[in-house]
Amino acid sequence: MTSSLIRQVAAAGLCAIALGANAQSNVSVYGLLDLSVGQFQAPGGASSKAVESGKMTTSHLGFKGSEDLGGGLSAVFALEHFLRTDTGAAGRFDGDAFWARNAYVGLNGSFGAVHLGRITTSLFVNTLLFNPFGDSFGFSPSIRHYFTSGTTTGDSAWGDSVRYTSPKFGGATFTAHLAAGEGNGGRNTGVSGLYFGGPLSLSAAWQKAEKGATLADTTTWQLGGAYDFKVAKVFAQYGQVDNDTTRNKYKITELSAAIPVTQLGKALLQWGQIDPKTGAKRTSFSVGYDHNLSKRTDLYGVYMSDKLSGLSTGNNYGVGVRHRF
Repeated sequence: MTSSLIRQVAAAGLCAIALGANAQSNVSVYGLLDLSVGQFQAPGGASSKAVESGKMTTSHLGFKGSEDLGGGLSAVFALEHFLRTDTGAAGRFDGDAFWARNAYVGLNGSFGAVHLGRITTSLFVNTLLFNPFGDSFGFSPSIRHYFTSGTTTGDSAWGDSVRYTSPKFGGATFTAHLAAGEGNGGRNTGVSGLYFGGPLSLSAAWQKAEKGATLADTTTWQLGGAYDFKVAKVFAQYGQVDNDTTRNKYKITELSAAIPVTQLGKALLQWGQIDPKTGAKRTSFSVGYDHNLSKRTDLYGVYMSDKLSGLSTGNNYGVGVRHRF
């Protein structure tokens, strides 16, 4: 065999190996950019006109992949980074971890999925699924009441954690999530369930957050439901947060709806309230319209009234654009 022929055979072999690897594994790059302009105001605070990133959905960039290991088993990973597109800064805020959204590796199979690393909590996922504004930190009363109002502690994702997700059982899935304490005030634990069956969907979540030596320990439970009447999809959430450090208790109620207006757009409505054992009530109301320009790009406009007892109302409004890639 001549040296030229040997080189050709070797090159063909390398190509075959590469094609085989590509057939069994894949990596994708994805993300979302959200920018809006409007007025933003906390209860009792001064208003400001600004261009803001992530008011409807926090802007992010991600990488994920999987490798087929055979026998129905796959290795998976995800690395996801928050960013502020109005300034180009990294993270949700100064000092935020670079891969703060998700950073995990795991195995998927007929048994379900096991992931290890920094992983979004089931409480956060359930909260965003059962309100029409999704994971909007800017305009969703549900998200703001559970994650930015001094109620639940521990962030929307837990580091040093392992999460198990069950396979589907007739439309139902279950999760169990544990974040090791590692000498930082205690561990975090959580369990949840989701059910999707035709027009009806239901959710339940419970978590206990103790990790973080300077954070209050909190125990949170939440129930959710939704029904799609076609002319409108209605949502309801009810939950309670017990602050085990301060001994305060917060009851949280959320009612909302998404109403199709055209084939490409829908009106969004949500009312929510935090009723604490001690302290001021917080009542928030949001109304908006979301219009799809394509499967990946939408325009939105939202007004939100945010009232804390004893303080003047925070009036927020914005118009923005989201693009997914």
